[in-house]
Amino acid sequence: MKIEIITPDKKIFEGEIKSVRVPGKKGSFQVLKDHAPIISTLEKGSVWMVDQENNEIKYEISGGVIEVKANRIILLADSVS
Repeated sequence: MKIEIITPDKKIFEGEIKSVRVPGKKGSFQVLKDHAPIISTLEKGSVWMVDQENNEIKYEISGGVIEVKANRIILLADSVS
């Protein structure tokens, strides 16, 4: 899967991953390969990704929106730390 994490200021991350877990408004959820299309709002919290080499990557976001479609993920974050 390909993911892009973008803030209003810049692109934070772009690359291939195996999975991502995000803080959804109604609880955290995980996206794996071939996930059904979804658009969801996100709350403040941690975004956990596992890359192709099984390394864990973590970002803290202050909220945002995620779109998943055809193994492509776009995460628009208010801010990332």
